[in-house]
Amino acid sequence: MSDPYRLMGVINATPDSFSDGGLFLDADAAVAQAIRLAGEGADILDVGGESTRPGAEPVALEEELRRVLPVVEGIAASLPDGPQISIDTTKAAVARRALESGATLVNDVSAFRADPEMAATVAAAGADCCLMHMRGEPRTMQRGGGPQYDDVVEEVGAFLHERLEYAMGEGIASERIMLDPGIGFGKTAQHNLELLRRLDELVALGRPIVIGTSRKAFIGRVSAAARGREEPAAPSERLGGTIATNVLAFERGARVFRVHDVGPVGDALALAAATLTGRWTARNATTTPRS
Repeated sequence: MSDPYRLMGVINATPDSFSDGGLFLDADAAVAQAIRLAGEGADILDVGGESTRPGAEPVALEEELRRVLPVVEGIAASLPDGPQISIDTTKAAVARRALESGATLVNDVSAFRADPEMAATVAAAGADCCLMHMRGEPRTMQRGGGPQYDDVVEEVGAFLHERLEYAMGEGIASERIMLDPGIGFGKTAQHNLELLRRLDELVALGRPIVIGTSRKAFIGRVSAAARGREEPAAPSERLGGTIATNVLAFERGARVFRVHDVGPVGDALALAAATLTGRWTARNATTTPRS
């Protein structure tokens, strides 16, 4: 039996990510974090050198390469038989260099829209990829009075279906593609909750759904409201909500979970999987979820 889920550990080699910016900007610190997350059960290590938090500014190509390449190379050298290495980028040049350095998965929050060469780069390398929905771009996605949708699940689903078809048309095998609804990317808290509630509609697209709720602002808002507070809970106080959203998403069919706190979320998912299946066994990491 294939593994019921996979854990994608976040490694932000950035100075300005919303919850851990600056902690892993040093390559040695980032590699040490990768080793720690692998020890906690990460199946994928997702390395990023450009923050995608709301309001984030773009990073120049050479600076992004300077941040991520030593980390990818260090992980590949330190964990040669370890988790799959993912590069979180929208730039084909960064993806190409990372793939040459040991990465085998490209996590593109623009779903191949930001760089016209990205799809060909992934196809040529025979790499896996994750395509995410995002309205606008990080600098603008939460501006203008809040994002508007007639039906957020329907619109996100249509977008992901179109990008899946595009990627396949560019020569990427369907079994190498994962889809991410982009929780928190150009969505309000209510949109995020609606996507989680109706996640089965996105699972019906037939590719593994990636969920990235870890420490996000909507969790802080919901948690604060439940306690009668006006100010959202800080990122360091959002673990409980992160666990809850990932367990709910798993129950609704998501299979890849992008998180900062691999150990606690992994424990929760193990219990959820045992409850739903009546079985508990050691997981064996594979390269890409195939179903």
